[in-house]
Amino acid sequence: MNPWLLTAIIVALVVAVVIKRRIGEPVNVRELFGAPVILTGIGVLSLVKMTGVTGTDYAWVVTGSVLGIALGALRGTSIELTHRNGALWQRYTGRTFLVMVGSLVTMAGFNFLAVKMGMHESARPIPLSVGVSFLGESLIVGRRGMLSGIPFAPAARGR
Repeated sequence: MNPWLLTAIIVALVVAVVIKRRIGEPVNVRELFGAPVILTGIGVLSLVKMTGVTGTDYAWVVTGSVLGIALGALRGTSIELTHRNGALWQRYTGRTFLVMVGSLVTMAGFNFLAVKMGMHESARPIPLSVGVSFLGESLIVGRRGMLSGIPFAPAARGR
């Protein structure tokens, strides 16, 4: 698939998720983990298919992925979880957006450093970066939801 088209699709999906979560949405396991796992899988697959990727590239990708999961987890702590209509709901707060901005700045600095230290710029799949970040967020939201005792929302019918 054309990398620009894939990037545009990912950006559109991320914007849609952010808007939905800013408004507030029920938390169900499929939606919480589906997109992060799929994006991470696409990112790993595209990285494996790349030619010319070195051990240095892989080391920086793994380190960046761990950082991305951690920053996503930090974002997950800022999400408001409430009980609505008999189920767990999540909503992004102002603090969530502050964490997002800080995460973007941190990852930009990390990526700049990685390239300066020998990582190939093309060895940073966008789906992997986005996927691990949302995975970190989902792990924390899922854990917080389980500890709250509020039941997760059932998956939407027809999906």
